[in-house]
Amino acid sequence: MKKFELMALPYALDALEPVISKQTLEFHHGKHLAGYVNNLNGLLPGSGFEEASLEEIVCKASGGMLNNAGQILNHNLYFEQFAGEPTKSAPTGQLAEAIVRDFGSFETFKEAFQKGGATLFGSGWVWLSADKEGKLVITQETNAANPIQKGLKPLLTFDVWEHAYYLDYQNRRPDHLAALWQIVDWNVIEQRYQNRFVEK
Repeated sequence: MKKFELMALPYALDALEPVISKQTLEFHHGKHLAGYVNNLNGLLPGSGFEEASLEEIVCKASGGMLNNAGQILNHNLYFEQFAGEPTKSAPTGQLAEAIVRDFGSFETFKEAFQKGGATLFGSGWVWLSADKEGKLVITQETNAANPIQKGLKPLLTFDVWEHAYYLDYQNRRPDHLAALWQIVDWNVIEQRYQNRFVEK
């Protein structure tokens, strides 16, 4: 039986400050995500998903298994997409062209994405994803849901569960969303877009 492990952060705990504080990362990654990993591993025996990937579990499971697997997948994609000092402040190449094609401009996309995160009621995630033709869409996903359940390829996500921002921003979710652009590693997002037809 396979066992899922807590992902290692690709940067130091204080690398994302002041956008995301070291304290928030210690709780968000070290407590919340670790808890989902431990919970899922505890649910695997006898589930029929002992050798399944996270993506398979998210698309086929239900209940607590789905919730914990979804949160692991979501958080892995979330934490991997940041950098303490991104090399560029906007996407380039095919992704940049697709954003202009589907949203009109990069600024229009950012406004729509932030609005999606700010207006999601309760806990969840706002996502930029690509469909099978490469068209970009913004979706709001509640709780532990992921766009792969809709046949989409997730590219970029902002976490709007309160544990993602409350220590730093309290109830100012829109301020948190606006600040996150400073640490997005567009090289990661572009690579996801280029690999959107490749199954892991």
